[in-house]
Amino acid sequence: MGLTDKVWSWLGVAEEEVHEELITLPPGPEVNSRQMNNVVPIHSNKTMKVVMCEPQTFDEVQVLADHLKNRKQLIISFENTTPDIARRVIDFLSGSIYSLDGTCQQLGSNIFVFAPSNMEISRDKGSIMRRHNFWNPSGGER
Repeated sequence: MGLTDKVWSWLGVAEEEVHEELITLPPGPEVNSRQMNNVVPIHSNKTMKVVMCEPQTFDEVQVLADHLKNRKQLIISFENTTPDIARRVIDFLSGSIYSLDGTCQQLGSNIFVFAPSNMEISRDKGSIMRRHNFWNPSGGER
């Protein structure tokens, strides 16, 4: 190293020599295919299913609860179901949906939707406002 190199290094302008070494690592533990099966794709459920039904007897409720367990959404109409059976079906499915951390909502006087925890039920705020007459069609506010 000459005098000019020392001056340049003292000023912080000189380039330092870089020594590279290759280090070989010992082989790590092998990963077998069984350990690789723990990886689950984020978008594994490509199609979401909605089951629409109109139960006539209480005997059908177990099949409906199985749909909820299989992460399918239920839309149930009780238009042609007796009030006693409809109440029993709603009670049973409400308990099932509670145990599955899902949600239930009444859409009409005889129509209910039951959704498992992987689905969300949301309502259009505009339709709620129109139903409660918060919006005046003439453009004026109340």
